[in-house]
Amino acid sequence: MVITSVEKDTKNRGMLSVFVDEEYAFSIPEEDYFRLCLYDKKELSSDEIEEIKKNVTQKSAKYKAVKYLSYKYMTEAELSEKLRKDGYGEDIIFSVATELKSMGYINDLIYAQKYVYDRLKLKPKSKKMLKMELKQKGVSDEIAEQVLRELDFDEDVAIERLIRKKFGKYDMKESKIQRKIYSFLLHRGFDFEDVKRVLHRMVDSD
Repeated sequence: MVITSVEKDTKNRGMLSVFVDEEYAFSIPEEDYFRLCLYDKKELSSDEIEEIKKNVTQKSAKYKAVKYLSYKYMTEAELSEKLRKDGYGEDIIFSVATELKSMGYINDLIYAQKYVYDRLKLKPKSKKMLKMELKQKGVSDEIAEQVLRELDFDEDVAIERLIRKKFGKYDMKESKIQRKIYSFLLHRGFDFEDVKRVLHRMVDSD
């Protein structure tokens, strides 16, 4: 297989289109073209072409992945899905994710810790609900359970704070208000019996 011509890609700046045996074979960044000394290489085997294609694709996927992560911290699963939608194959995605994990760009444990901290600070929910949300983000059960196990979080205290913040100005002895309290807290994943216990204690003390 002989390199017959190289042309600048008019659609992708900085890319070169390489033609082998008069037919388009692959595109490659200009810097990689020179780095691999392809200007000096007149012949390429099919294996060499496939290896070049793979390296170019992986470099492109890594560039996109780092760009995504610069906008928003993600789990490995979220980033993989982004790359999947961009059309990259599973082997490339796995390779890029593995490299970025080793570099510290992806860390599901740190992601889960930050997510739970921010959630409890801005919009408290039950541990059960937090675990479900972490799972939806692609965090493994093992990591989610570890983060929630190490969490210094008293659900009874959280329930009371939410009730006082949302319904403190109302008469919590009224059945109408109590129904709203139950609906609000059950929607955030707290157990009915826990809400009932805390609410009764608050009503009795007040």
